[in-house]
Amino acid sequence: MKTVLGATGLDYAFMFTFKKVNSINVEGFKPFFNDLPIDPYIKGNYRFRRLSRFTVSGNNLIKLPHGYLFQSKQYNPLVGDKKREFAELDGALIELDSFKTLVLAFSDSCKLHPEVEIGVHQIRTTCSPNNYGNPAPEGIHRDGTDFVGIFSADRDNIEGGETHLYTTKKQKPVFSKILNPGELLLVNDHEFFHYTTPIKPMADSGGTRDVFVLTCPSLLI
Repeated sequence: MKTVLGATGLDYAFMFTFKKVNSINVEGFKPFFNDLPIDPYIKGNYRFRRLSRFTVSGNNLIKLPHGYLFQSKQYNPLVGDKKREFAELDGALIELDSFKTLVLAFSDSCKLHPEVEIGVHQIRTTCSPNNYGNPAPEGIHRDGTDFVGIFSADRDNIEGGETHLYTTKKQKPVFSKILNPGELLLVNDHEFFHYTTPIKPMADSGGTRDVFVLTCPSLLI
């Protein structure tokens, strides 16, 4: 695999990795997705979101002060070049052993330096028979960070939501998979664009897709 020198000055030797994290109890996450605030920056009121940032010290997480998410239009043509503010993750969620396991799994897999910030986005995408949900309204994109982790917490009454990785926007994806609960995809953001297809209900009622998206650096200012 190609070694990439990231913005943090560390050597990163992987391109993308997919794994099932058996030590995480996804059932414990479910209550914390039911009270997510609406994402006010996306039209349609179908996406809900919280965001916090952390560093890792040994086997402990250190929560950092509140910040603002910022991406340039180069990476996010939809809402780039603006400071976006989201509510912090619920304190009880952060205390869960499974949450700590998730962040440490991301950190260990990417071999992050202890002082590097990790952003953790908690996102619910909803859909209904009349309105599909779009997990990636910005289209095929990079996030403008070094590493991205996508962890599936739950899929309820949906089809679609398949995650794709691309070496260029104009070529066919080199990886395509629906991420099932407990599965984690780690991506070198310098090497790949990513995208997740829209979701629609399987039955005549609403559906949800719940994920944690982890980034390093955090993209918070």
